[in-house]
Amino acid sequence: MKIYAGIDGGQSSTVAVIGDESGRVLARGSAGPADEVAQGADSTRLRDAVHGALADAIARARLPHDSRFVAIVAGVSGYDGKVYGRNPEPPADRFSIVHDTVIAHAGALGGTPGVIVIAGTGSVAYARNERGDSALAGGWGYLFGDEGSAFWFARDAIADAMRESDAGDQSELAPLILAHFSQPSLRTLVRAFYAGEISRGDLAAFAPVLIAHAQAGSERAEQYVRDGAAALVLLAKHAAERAALESPRVAFLGGLLRSELLSGNVDRWMHELLPQATRVPPSRDAAEGALLLAYRSA
Repeated sequence: MKIYAGIDGGQSSTVAVIGDESGRVLARGSAGPADEVAQGADSTRLRDAVHGALADAIARARLPHDSRFVAIVAGVSGYDGKVYGRNPEPPADRFSIVHDTVIAHAGALGGTPGVIVIAGTGSVAYARNERGDSALAGGWGYLFGDEGSAFWFARDAIADAMRESDAGDQSELAPLILAHFSQPSLRTLVRAFYAGEISRGDLAAFAPVLIAHAQAGSERAEQYVRDGAAALVLLAKHAAERAALESPRVAFLGGLLRSELLSGNVDRWMHELLPQATRVPPSRDAAEGALLLAYRSA
């Protein structure tokens, strides 16, 4: 039996999907984050994530641990054409790494023209037209961008609470923040983040809590939801314009969009900022998109 694999390497986790020569999905596996943000030449973060997710999927498919693949495609968050740490060396006749937006687009839109917006730990939009021309918007990382992402929600809410503390104002969100992170004060929270005790993924995990607070009726929290939705739609608009897509199909991906409140705000901003576009549900996830590209590469 010939086997293939697609890998979705994100900032919080990595997913591998194995398929056979008939196109049947055999199993999925998972591992830790794969992005190389702030990683040096000795880093094994990407390699460990690729190998770990693949090994988990192999075990779940009940395949021999030394199984060899015809082709593997891995989409990695923030990949710019270069591996900065240790190179992954999975057992495959063909192995390639692409930006995670490429596999997300393949999965969501099945290779047809359109725009995808990813709102996970980070955020980015990717558009592809009928000629195969593509455009990227956002994806600048947690220091310089990632508007509308989980990290953005958490960072902005925490930063605002800190500014309110400096001004001597009572912050509505500070108690919610401190309870979530089990910290006695905002200063101990920020020290824990800078010391590496709280990771980017840990910080981003506050976003669903903030969105749930908005759903419970907090006008202050709901403003972040409105602003985040607008930022995501603007990413779609910029990517569509740069790829010369006049009436694009747009798919929004990522765990944050499971929120009905955020998704509803995205629809409202779509009507205002991208009235000629059509929002469509993703047909497959990014890992299956990578698997589709692995089939095509072979």
